[in-house]
Amino acid sequence: MANLLYIFFTMVLVQNYVLVKFLGICPFLGVSKKLDSAVGMSLAVIFVMVLATAVTWPLYALVLEPNGLGYLQTIVFIIVIAVLVQFIEIVLHKYMVSLYNSLGVYLPLITTNCCVLGVTILNFTNGYNYVESLFCAAGSGAGFMLAMVLFSGVRKRVDAGNPPECFKGLPITLVAAAITSLSFMGFGGIMSSIFGIAA
Repeated sequence: MANLLYIFFTMVLVQNYVLVKFLGICPFLGVSKKLDSAVGMSLAVIFVMVLATAVTWPLYALVLEPNGLGYLQTIVFIIVIAVLVQFIEIVLHKYMVSLYNSLGVYLPLITTNCCVLGVTILNFTNGYNYVESLFCAAGSGAGFMLAMVLFSGVRKRVDAGNPPECFKGLPITLVAAAITSLSFMGFGGIMSSIFGIAA
């Protein structure tokens, strides 16, 4: 159990997909202006990440790899993720109209979020089994949410300030994102000492 918790919290703090691996930068910069949009997008990403991992791990381990079709991994995973997002969109549109309307265009954009594809592929690169992969996906989604919510607050403070004219807009946003990313570097040693696992 300690190993599963270590994987989860490492994905949230130490190996954060947005702030450390720089995956999912488009929604990170595009959707983090408002807190409610950031939270809605993050919840949808967490759900899709865990569901995509639950489907793609056995698909790869039991179908693609044994039949020598491992090279089709990326294509198959993208198709699975797109189908899952479309299925979720249909369900939300039919049964949870208010949530569907609040997410708006952000729901179909999850299909192109490279965080979702990244977690499904990197689970095999890291050698995780099925349960570890699910914890990794949940931790990655929680890390995505943490980054989005934190950066939403940072952007609010930056927008309230008065940066020089040449820094206004995207330049100051990228500088703020870089500084936010640097703040996560100190968690590596803390995680290793808490769980007693070498990083």
